[in-house]
Order: sequence, then structure tokens, then C-alpha cells
Amino acid sequence: MRATRAIKPEPAEISHKHMRFLIMDRPTDGTLDKFIEELKSRGAKDVVRVCEPTYSTEKLNSEGIKVYDWKFDDGSHPPMDVIDDWLNLLKARFREDPGCCVAVHCVAGLGRAPVLVALALTECGMKYEDAVALIRTKRRGAINAKQLQWLEHYRPKSRLKMKNSHKRCCIN
Repeated sequence: MRATRAIKPEPAEISHKHMRFLIMDRPTDGTLDKFIEELKSRGAKDVVRVCEPTYSTEKLNSEGIKVYDWKFDDGSHPPMDVIDDWLNLLKARFREDPGCCVAVHCVAGLGRAPVLVALALTECGMKYEDAVALIRTKRRGAINAKQLQWLEHYRPKSRLKMKNSHKRCCIN
């Protein structure tokens, strides 16, 4: 019997208003060049790593790409400090460069990373169900039942809320 390798999903770009996110699985030192190439092709200058490190950040830093280590438990929702750091990063990035891309990855890019993107979309005014549906169109199988339940009960504070005069998410 022949062993088969799991096929990793392609990076998924999620766009809404002036926000762009790139959800990816984690690279290793051996796949880092391809990872950097993908980031550069999407214009991502920030990578949020929410899992255990499997690669050195030196090469990314030398390419002008900043890595944020905000690890939290697999299969769970982010703790409040990670939520605050994530939203503060997005406020800064999208204020400086509307339409830029922020990359986020966990091990497979199916749980922790998509939850952060769904959180950002809800903070921008999207219903959590619509945020999850949008993500799942590009990242099949994303967000487990426990994470989905957490998103259902999460109460956004409009930290990336809609500004009527510009018809886009904005920073307060």
C-alpha cells in the first residue's frame, strides 16, 4: 500500500472593504523561500504566527516582513491579549496603507488563523455567519465547532467599524 501525503490547501486571500488577509499554513525553514515569495506577491509585510515556531524569522526580517508571535491553543479561540494585539495591528496597518495585506498562519490554516480573520470581519460590522461563510469559500473546513460557538457569542466593539462617509471600514 502506498502512503499518500496530505495535500495542503493553497493560501487563501480574504478581502473585505479595504482589508486584505492572507490565511496560510505554517512554513518550515525548508519551505520559507516559497512562503516569502507568496507574501511578497500579495504585498504582505506582516505575518501573524499563532502556533509554535517552525522557522527562523531572520530571512523574513531581512526581506522587510515583520513576524508577530501570538500563539494560542490549537482548536480554541484567541485570548483577549491576542485579540487586542491583532486589532491594534490591523488598525495601524489599514490606516497607514488601506488595501494592504496582513498574513496570518497557524499549523494548517484551518482554525486559529481563520478565527482571527473572522474576528476582524465582525469588528468591521459583518455578521459572524457571513464572515465564516466568506472564509470557508476560500478555506474549506475552516473554523471548528468550538471556535464557531465562540464567534457566535463574541460581541464586537466596532474597533474596525464602518464609517458612512467613506463606505469602508475605518479606524476609530
